[in-house]
Amino acid sequence: MLALIDGNNFYVSCERVFQPWLQGRPVVVLSNNDGCAIARSDEAKALGIKMGAPYFQLRELERDAGLIALSANFALYGDMSDRMMSLAAGLGHNQEVYSIDESFVDLSGIRGDLVRRARTIRKRIHQWIGIPTCIGIGPTKTLAKLANAIAKSAERKPGSYPAHHAQICHLGACSPEELQALLQATEVGEVWGVGRKIGAQLRENGIHTALDLQRMSPAAAKAGWSVVLEKTVRELNGTPCIEFEDEPPAKQQIACTRSFGHPVTELIELQEAITEFACRAAEKLRKQNSHTGQIMAFIRTSPFRQQDPQYSRSASIPLPSPTSDSAHITQAANAIVKRIYKDGYKYAKAGVMLMDLQPATREQLTLDFDETMPENRVRLMDAMDQLNRRYGRGTLKLASAGAPRDIKLWAMKQERMTPAYTTDWAKLLMVRTDA
Repeated sequence: MLALIDGNNFYVSCERVFQPWLQGRPVVVLSNNDGCAIARSDEAKALGIKMGAPYFQLRELERDAGLIALSANFALYGDMSDRMMSLAAGLGHNQEVYSIDESFVDLSGIRGDLVRRARTIRKRIHQWIGIPTCIGIGPTKTLAKLANAIAKSAERKPGSYPAHHAQICHLGACSPEELQALLQATEVGEVWGVGRKIGAQLRENGIHTALDLQRMSPAAAKAGWSVVLEKTVRELNGTPCIEFEDEPPAKQQIACTRSFGHPVTELIELQEAITEFACRAAEKLRKQNSHTGQIMAFIRTSPFRQQDPQYSRSASIPLPSPTSDSAHITQAANAIVKRIYKDGYKYAKAGVMLMDLQPATREQLTLDFDETMPENRVRLMDAMDQLNRRYGRGTLKLASAGAPRDIKLWAMKQERMTPAYTTDWAKLLMVRTDA
């Protein structure tokens, strides 16, 4: 048995922990540059707000319906995620963190009432860190994911059965008839692994529900679509096909891209932005103990500003020797930007991608290519990472990132961001005892 536990409306729930007055209010969390809704409270969903809805379309709801729109506070969400996952791990033997708000937990061999055990963990998470959760239990990842979705919508639960508990669904405790009814009530597009395009194709072929998909021939799924859909069909029938991963696999590519808060026209400002993006990507690279053998960078104008001249260009540079040194990666990225930059355009986005990743087992070479990278460079990168983790990102950075100043045109808009309550001593909540 596997369990999937996730935080309900996670970003919004994190904000509500430190701002209880947001409870019961329609709340959305906005993407980078306050662009669109990436998290919605149940009250916001009731207003008809869709995931990805542009913020400019929601502004009238702030006035007419009391909508609260907040800038994404990823430092807060990341820290709250770490706390939630550490508690969720107590549900079983092993844990696979699937996303910032979801994790699979291995329940194999655990005796007793699994629903009761899940209820205890869910209560502990809510009591200790204030995050409401849902838990789905099933014999495969796909069924556990489906159980989690069912747990969020109690109206789909037919009658009363051993798995029936608020915010918890245990498909392994269902009778065959109850499981069939649940699959029949689930639209095929809601099944994990079935995307929008494949869902539409399945409906065209008479596959409308999860039950229809379960009854489909695995061979037909593979022949008509892909081996991925074949695995989904088998998992719906209780055959595990998707491996449980105790540790996340190393990424094959690492990217850091951002839209700018304001249009950028000067090369020096683009290079400052690229420096920051390259350093962030290099930090992620070192975290997974990898080297990169090729750097790609791009710049582009905004396709939404049709009145402005349009320009988009990218290029890549292969490195003579794989590296994880921020200075070397930044030097290559800035060389690309200098080559593809054209004057007279209002740039809206830029980014860096590290490709040809490989384990950090080979000696790194300097850019002079005539001597191995000295050990002090490795220690320097390690010291920079430690200082930035301890005192905040950007505490120590390369000079090409530019001198500190109040306004950087390429910085993201985050006009509605709440404080980093759990990661910044200066922003801890103050509690008065003299009232």
